[in-house]
Amino acid sequence: MTTDQLIDGVVVSFDPASGLGRVEVKGRALEFHCVEIADGTREIEVGAAVQFRALRKFGQVEASEIRPRSG
Repeated sequence: MTTDQLIDGVVVSFDPASGLGRVEVKGRALEFHCVEIADGTREIEVGAAVQFRALRKFGQVEASEIRPRSG
């Protein structure tokens, strides 16, 4: 599931202390680190509707360039 296209998903978990979270799309959860939150805040709400890119990192597919879903 690596792609250059934006994918719609929902943040299903986020731990601000570790900066780790997960985005779910079509029943599959992808992990992310807070540095991938595009607005630079390094924080995001659980339940937030987002768009992201899926990238292969460290041998697994992770969510990258995470931003609030537009429209």
